[in-house]
Amino acid sequence: MSAPQRLFVAEGTFGVLDGGDIPVDTADWSNGLAAPMSHGAIILTGIRTGDVQVTSETRDTPPHETDHARWDEIVEVSVLCQSGRLLVESLDLGPAEDPPNLATAGPGRYRIRVHAHGRSTNPDGTASDPIERYLLTVWPSASAETAILKSSQRIAAELTRHADQPEHGWERSPGSA
Repeated sequence: MSAPQRLFVAEGTFGVLDGGDIPVDTADWSNGLAAPMSHGAIILTGIRTGDVQVTSETRDTPPHETDHARWDEIVEVSVLCQSGRLLVESLDLGPAEDPPNLATAGPGRYRIRVHAHGRSTNPDGTASDPIERYLLTVWPSASAETAILKSSQRIAAELTRHADQPEHGWERSPGSA
């Protein structure tokens, strides 16, 4: 697991980017937390501008357990990494200093489990000290539907807002609220 990193957020987003590319026009925003794109993903924060704390871990296989109690929201998405470099990045400032490469198996498909805490603390506000925490767990995996492992009012509102759009390939896991 990487040490927690402070990451600057602008416009309420940061990225898990494939070679720095941001194909935002392909993003699926429907779950309100993790928006997978044709390659890479955008993570939606609660604050509009400021710093968040991001920790990442890579695995060879899916995690067996998740500590749901520590997190407000947990969503899993599938992403494609074409370049073999999948980095956590500020969309304004690029990657944090010496970021770990999350594409441990090189180019291919990965699953990202995004854990979030504190997104509802200061919605659309600013934060110079991180009030939001994220844990990104990444492992090689075939493509699969988006899974909502722990929901929130914010995620529920986004799902409702996107309900009339074509199928987005997400599912709720049993017990997600």
